[in-house]
Amino acid sequence: MPRPVLDESRIHPAVRARIATHHADIVQEVQAAVARNAVVVVGMGLNPMPKKARAALDAARVPYTYLEYGNYFNEWRRRNALKMWTGWPTFPMVFVKGTLVGGASDVQALIASGELKALLA
Repeated sequence: MPRPVLDESRIHPAVRARIATHHADIVQEVQAAVARNAVVVVGMGLNPMPKKARAALDAARVPYTYLEYGNYFNEWRRRNALKMWTGWPTFPMVFVKGTLVGGASDVQALIASGELKALLA
């Protein structure tokens, strides 16, 4: 699944470090959580979709770690770094065993099909 990403050779050397470190703290925090936990939900306040993902996991009795970053009114630049890192355009971002599986409707579909249990086995 190739996704267009600007090649480093097409980025001026003077700005490469700025790009590489743009809100790296939030990306590193999520990477660490994904490495430590089988299921991670990354969301934001005031957004109903992370709540739906968590409710679906709760109903399926699947333990997860939840990380929340701001809401519609703040921290959007930091959240944008996560979108740039994953390529996923919305919240929540749900990771299972280190793999991005999508958002709320995607995790609901994995639960309904039984695939989530298989992924966690």
